[in-house]
Amino acid sequence: MALALALILIVVGALVFHLLSPWWLTPIASNWQDMDDALQLTLLITGALFVAVNLFVAYAVVKFRHRDGVRASSEHGNKKLEWWLIGITSVGIMAMLAPGLQVYAKLIDPPAHAMVFEVMGQQWQWHYRLPGKDGKLGLTDVRFMGPANPFGISPDDPNGQDDYLVDGQEIHIPLNQPVKVLLRAADVLHDFYVPQFRTRMNMVPGMVTSFWLTPTRSGRFEVMCAQLCGVGHANMRSYVVVDEAPAYASWLARQPTFGGGAVAAAARPAGVSQADNQGKLLAQAKGCVACHSIDGSAGVGPSWKNLFGKTETLEGGATAVVDDAYLKESIAHPKAQIVKGYAPIMPDTPLNDAEMAFIVDYIKTVK
Repeated sequence: MALALALILIVVGALVFHLLSPWWLTPIASNWQDMDDALQLTLLITGALFVAVNLFVAYAVVKFRHRDGVRASSEHGNKKLEWWLIGITSVGIMAMLAPGLQVYAKLIDPPAHAMVFEVMGQQWQWHYRLPGKDGKLGLTDVRFMGPANPFGISPDDPNGQDDYLVDGQEIHIPLNQPVKVLLRAADVLHDFYVPQFRTRMNMVPGMVTSFWLTPTRSGRFEVMCAQLCGVGHANMRSYVVVDEAPAYASWLARQPTFGGGAVAAAARPAGVSQADNQGKLLAQAKGCVACHSIDGSAGVGPSWKNLFGKTETLEGGATAVVDDAYLKESIAHPKAQIVKGYAPIMPDTPLNDAEMAFIVDYIKTVK
């Protein structure tokens, strides 16, 4: 009886929690009413099954309990019951699958006038690219991929010279305009997921996947990777900012282009050299910024903010001053000196002398 009562209380509690829960769908992006309807239908079907199964188990516990020396006996080969279960289950699955297929067909079929931006997932960070004034993204090839060219943009394609390469981990898109998102992966399986948009899509190495939406509310929304992609998976985060048209145009004008020139120079803050920018690009391309923050926030590894010149306490109680030699050894052989409080999980990072110098010089500038 106690078990039956517990099951009934679980059902009642789940229903009350659902009815009183503040976690309802938020109309931040268009994504068609069909998507919301499909979600609600799935919730309704699975919720009804949850209630029915638990109440049936509670009924069976009471009805067939051991009493007066009589024990419940099992019954095999009830074809009538089996056909009922097969029929009900099949109808339920079709009721959930059909709307989902319809929604997916719309999700990957953008309007002809939709603007485009591209996302490259890489352990454990995001790279963003937008077409330049010609409205076309440049051709790409894996032969050209490298620290300064994570998308592999062909240097011989004129359409790629004015492509905007977003500086940092924050992409802006305009409000109330259809946006098509092209998705690629540089290494392993990733998944581009913005919870408020109620849309996500796998990023598969060697493929280009896509979806589209129309953002209907301005704001700053977090991007997460929804596929386990390695030790830095939890830190693979960035932001999508939905702007009014003037703010979006102003932000876009500050982004560097693949071909460089005046736009790239204007986007570089005063006092920051091209070498420092190269170090920043290398740190992003090698995945360093996924584990080492530049704003002092906690991460998988020590933050780079004000790191240079600091005295670090190592495992075992020894201390070390963070100078050029310390940084070079920690990058090349990260398990040689482990900072207290951090796990020895950083892989060896093969860099040539120039790349090492760029990254060390960049760490010095993070204040």
